[in-house]
Amino acid sequence: MFQFGLSGLILAVLLVLYFISSAIKVLREYERGVVFRLGRIIPIKGPGLVIIWPIIDKLVKVSLRTITMDVPSQDVITKDNVTVKVNAVVYFRVVEPIKAITEVADYEYATSQISQTTLRSVLGQSALDDLLSKRDELNAELQKIIDDQTEPWGIKVTTVEVKNVDLPVEMQRAIAKQAEAERERRAKVIHAEGEFEASQKLADAAAIIGKQPAALQLRFLQTLTEVAAEKNSTTIFPVPIDLIEPFFRKLKKEAE
Repeated sequence: MFQFGLSGLILAVLLVLYFISSAIKVLREYERGVVFRLGRIIPIKGPGLVIIWPIIDKLVKVSLRTITMDVPSQDVITKDNVTVKVNAVVYFRVVEPIKAITEVADYEYATSQISQTTLRSVLGQSALDDLLSKRDELNAELQKIIDDQTEPWGIKVTTVEVKNVDLPVEMQRAIAKQAEAERERRAKVIHAEGEFEASQKLADAAAIIGKQPAALQLRFLQTLTEVAAEKNSTTIFPVPIDLIEPFFRKLKKEAE
């Protein structure tokens, strides 16, 4: 009799502890509790201490923090028929916990599938050059489309970023050749512009020297100085008649 009473007391204590542990829940600041009472939704609970009725109530915790989800690599055929592999990352969070639980079975899986299909659809309508150069515009378009599709589930997609674009080896070689040809073209244009500017400067210098003959003689003497600085053993250079004509006149007068 005594043993039966002790066993009953222990069983009662265990039931009370189970009732308390099942009835008392603590939700963190970033968590909310969606409670089903006999299958029907009641107002959201949390954060903090939450008390529910065991067996009658069922509480589902929902995190309001931003979730980072990798979108696996997708085979995309661009508008100009180039096959590439593209992956991305999606940042989203729950803004309406009740919709996230009641409107879709698994909101993370559903958001992942929507992201994959949207990635193939949007990038498939873009040319390869746009995919490589207009990344910000494509990211904004992806974010808007995915956010519109997940809004009925209480999900807010904040950012979508295309991470890597893997090109075929043949396309990588073609792009490298195109870049090399572009660099050569720019080098030739710059060289031609330099030659044009140099020719203009030479023409201006010739015009000035033509008006001032003495400037030509000064330039000639400067050239002699530069040649002498090279320490050559023998230097042969022409001498303008204008420079030595005064000496000839002096010699002629002395002879006379």
